Amino acid sequence: MVHILGDGNSLFNQYLSEIRDEVIQKDPLRFRKNLERIGEIFAYEISKELPYKLKEVTTSLGVAKMRVLEQQPVLATILRAGLPLHQGLLNCFDQAENCFISAYRKYDPNGNFHIDFQYIASPLLDNKIVILSDPMLATGSSMEVGYHALLEKGEPKHIHLVSLIASRQGIDYIQSKLPNDLVTIWVGAIDPEMTPKSYIVPGLGDAGDLAYGSKIDSKEIVPHPHF
Repeated sequence: MVHILGDGNSLFNQYLSEIRDEVIQKDPLRFRKNLERIGEIFAYEISKELPYKLKEVTTSLGVAKMRVLEQQPVLATILRAGLPLHQGLLNCFDQAENCFISAYRKYDPNGNFHIDFQYIASPLLDNKIVILSDPMLATGSSMEVGYHALLEKGEPKHIHLVSLIASRQGIDYIQSKLPNDLVTIWVGAIDPEMTPKSYIVPGLGDAGDLAYGSKIDSKEIVPHPHF
């Protein structure tokens, strides 16, 4: 199932419009804050799909029966772009365990790339609900790599994939590659196109660079003459 939060009228679209705006993007603090806010909204919407139990809570005047989560989800993200979105989810699921996946686009001389998985830091995931976040779902390859990395740590009960913006190609790819009974997809918007370098159009650009500054590729580094 695919949930598209931006299809309705809500404050979510105000934050999404600011994140897309090339002028507002020049303020990295606001960009990160808006990603965090959107993470909180995703958390609220996902929370409606999670299992609950009744708990008796003692107040100063009596006992109230309240519905509370049966278990906290595990929050996973793909470094580095996913960190502000992850923080927004964590603001709401504040007792959650956390998982971090290192993966990036590794380009060859012809400009083609594959997703290079490096490591995962995670608790055991057997029979737990996992929320895996990455701001952009372009080709779908990063999410696929992240999904298989999670399975190295156990067999989750269910996995919720969260992306701010997805391409139609990426959505189709994920639905064809991952089990539909185990995975639910949550996105803010689905954009129709990608560039030859697999950036989403209109998209928003490179979320990691906008949040944390531009990076250089290792092959661009010139060794210091003293080394």
